[in-house]
Amino acid sequence: MSALANLKLIAAKRPVQMSPAVQRRNKVAKRIFEQIQLATAAQDGKSYAPTKQRTVTDAETGEKKTVAVPKRIKSWAFTTDAGKLCVQLRYGAKIVEIAKGKTAVELASASDLVSTLETLKTAVEAGELDAQLESVAGSVKAGFKK
Repeated sequence: MSALANLKLIAAKRPVQMSPAVQRRNKVAKRIFEQIQLATAAQDGKSYAPTKQRTVTDAETGEKKTVAVPKRIKSWAFTTDAGKLCVQLRYGAKIVEIAKGKTAVELASASDLVSTLETLKTAVEAGELDAQLESVAGSVKAGFKK
């Protein structure tokens, strides 16, 4: 018997392009994952420093080469004037309004940060915040037009 006989073969076509809503969900879910990693590292007393690839030109030889540089990640969590820990959901540099007039989630303690971020990630992936993400994405796009 052939090794291919054990596999389930189908005729499938790969989608050429994802819908804009799915692209926004994936973008925000990826950023929330980074925030979860940042919060987990902070709780463990470690630092989280992912890297990204950047092309630079060597000053001496003039050759272009790719180097790994640390990626700058800012925490979405902050402490209010009342001393409460809050976390905001961001799309780029814009703050997403989670509910009408509500832009942050108040946490009971710092240990709740990871679970709150995971809940937000689940909501984003389920499409519960698609309308809010669409409105914020529109305002971000408007900033790029001349």
